[in-house]
Amino acid sequence: MKKIIVILLGVCISNVYLLHAQKSADVSFAKTVHDFGRIKEDGGKVTYKFTFKNNGKKPIIIKNVQSSCGWTTPEWTKTPIIPGKIGFVSAQYDPIGRPGAFTKQITVHNNITSQPIILKIKGDVIPKKKKIADIYRHKIGALRLKSSHIAFARIYNTQTK
Repeated sequence: MKKIIVILLGVCISNVYLLHAQKSADVSFAKTVHDFGRIKEDGGKVTYKFTFKNNGKKPIIIKNVQSSCGWTTPEWTKTPIIPGKIGFVSAQYDPIGRPGAFTKQITVHNNITSQPIILKIKGDVIPKKKKIADIYRHKIGALRLKSSHIAFARIYNTQTK
C-alpha cells in the first residue's frame, strides 16, 4: 500500500512540475491541434501553419522540428524570434495512397522549454474512386492482372483443369 501511495505521489509531483514548466515557458502557440476535416485523397497536399508568439525576454530559436512520419513535411522559422514577434511551424500532409483517418504529431525542440512542444494535425482522407488501372495494376499486352504472380498448380496431361 505504501508503494502505491509513493508512486502516485511521484506521478502527481512530476505532473505539477511539467505543467509549471509549460506555463512558465515564454512561447505561446495560438493553436496546438489542427483538424483538416474531410479531405480528398486526390486533392493534393494540405498545409497548416501553426503560429506562436515570443512572450519572453530573450529570443526563441527553434532548434529542430520532427514529424511522426515521412508523410508529414515540417517547415519552421529558421531565424531567432525576438520578444514580441511571431514565428511559425508549418506542417504539410500528403494524402495520396493513405485513405482513412489520420493523426500526426510534430515535435518542436527550442531553446526556451526543456520539454519539446507537441503539435498535432488530424483529419479524414476520402478515398479516390478506383479506376480499372488502379485495381488491375499489372498489364501484359491487353490483359490486366491484380498480381504479377501467377500460380500454376501441378497439371498432368491426363487431367483437365
